[in-house]
Amino acid sequence: MDKRNILMVAASESDANLYYATRFIAPDDFIFVSVRGKKYLLMNDLEVDRAKKQSTVDQVLSLSALSADYKKRRGTRPGYVDIISDFLIKHKVKSFVVPANFPISFADPLRQRKFEITYQHSPFFPERTVKTKEEVRAVQGAIRRTEKAIQAAIDVIRKSVIKRGKLYYHGTVLKSEDIKKVINVSLMQDNCIASHSIVSCGIQCVDPHDEGSGPLYANQSIIMDIFPRDAGTRYYADITRTVVRGKATPKLKAMFQAVLDGQKIAFKKIRNGVDSSTIHADIQKMFEARGFKTGQMNGRMQGFFHGTGHGLGLDIHEDPRISLGKCILKTGQIVTVEPGLYYEDAGGIRIEDDVLVTKTGCINLVQIPKTLEL
Repeated sequence: MDKRNILMVAASESDANLYYATRFIAPDDFIFVSVRGKKYLLMNDLEVDRAKKQSTVDQVLSLSALSADYKKRRGTRPGYVDIISDFLIKHKVKSFVVPANFPISFADPLRQRKFEITYQHSPFFPERTVKTKEEVRAVQGAIRRTEKAIQAAIDVIRKSVIKRGKLYYHGTVLKSEDIKKVINVSLMQDNCIASHSIVSCGIQCVDPHDEGSGPLYANQSIIMDIFPRDAGTRYYADITRTVVRGKATPKLKAMFQAVLDGQKIAFKKIRNGVDSSTIHADIQKMFEARGFKTGQMNGRMQGFFHGTGHGLGLDIHEDPRISLGKCILKTGQIVTVEPGLYYEDAGGIRIEDDVLVTKTGCINLVQIPKTLEL
């Protein structure tokens, strides 16, 4: 049990730490206080009853009742800071920890009232990085639904007809937007929500975060990077596949094989206690040895210029990281493995799976095949 005195003011719909602490979803800000391990919610009347039924805290208190009590004792109507301050004083709390995104509009006046506030960088709850069996199942559920959506997109691309260098489907030019629609419809039918899905083609692929737009072309790489949240469990999946409708160039084929081999390096090295930066460095070395250099070329970054992976859970990007910085992996963490190569004269290749770190290795939770040419 976390024995820190903690204060959070946020909307749990958008703040994963607050949802993790309370398991309660609300679209508007509310107050969470943990005092020596006992957890409280201070809620407006609209949410009090629901919070009592759904949250995992020890006690849910009504803001209007606290406000009325404050006014009765002090003769003035309190604001949020007054209620928080009064509550902390009643519970003999003089110092507390807040997350790094804690609003300064609360921090400054509370400090003026002589409270000692310490903020903590991510991970705010270190235990969040290590998933329970239930959390692993939640991520696996999101993965299965994401695989289904990607497979639906691949099936459409495979069935497309090549005309004058472009892809056609049912007589019309197949566009990035069409594939995103296929993906999003599949995900919505499975109660998953996707935003900023990437379906990029050709030169667009050289920018890893270009979401893609316009016609899809034959014999060019098409990167599909899909990272939806399961609306029921609120856990994410994150999968990327790269395909070519037609014939890939020799360089694209070599890039694809190198990225696959980069994943194999990661799969072999990921385990409890390993410094993840060594994994990233080994993949970079392999790419360089095969002639795939990284750096500024023609005024833009090309090669392998992003991290190998990141933690996955209630946030799409969370601790730990597999990149340049030292980070020790732990059993129970779920991380992505997504090396990539990007060149203007070829396009881009990225392949991404989600793996569970174990004591002796890792388990790949993703099952959808990796095929370049369709």
